[in-house]
Amino acid sequence: MSNTEHGHHEGGVGHIVPVKFLALICGILLFLTAVTVWVSRYDFTEINIAEMGIITALAVATVKATIVGLYFMHLRWDRPFIAFIFVGSLLFVVLFIGIALTDSIAYQPEIIKGNTPKVTEALEKLKH
Repeated sequence: MSNTEHGHHEGGVGHIVPVKFLALICGILLFLTAVTVWVSRYDFTEINIAEMGIITALAVATVKATIVGLYFMHLRWDRPFIAFIFVGSLLFVVLFIGIALTDSIAYQPEIIKGNTPKVTEALEKLKH
């Protein structure tokens, strides 16, 4: 049996995407990069949400990674099992980060704000 009888394309090309579509996706990714840069320069402490910059940057990075995976890696047109593995791996990453954040939040009250007496003493010695 030949490759064409099994549904494979000659030359190994799986899916052809128009250049205009790829340019549109590139433009969207560049816009999202500009959003990330703009967010990094904004001071969220004015609205009492200091972590908002990191949260927004991670959200934009997740959207960008999804777009790259779907369109530049052609996962949108691949078999559903591959998409299942991709989404499953993303969920595991979110789970691991969530567990790490839960662990660090649990010890937050024990963290000493500012310099400890030993650090203050060492800094004073350096000044003199």
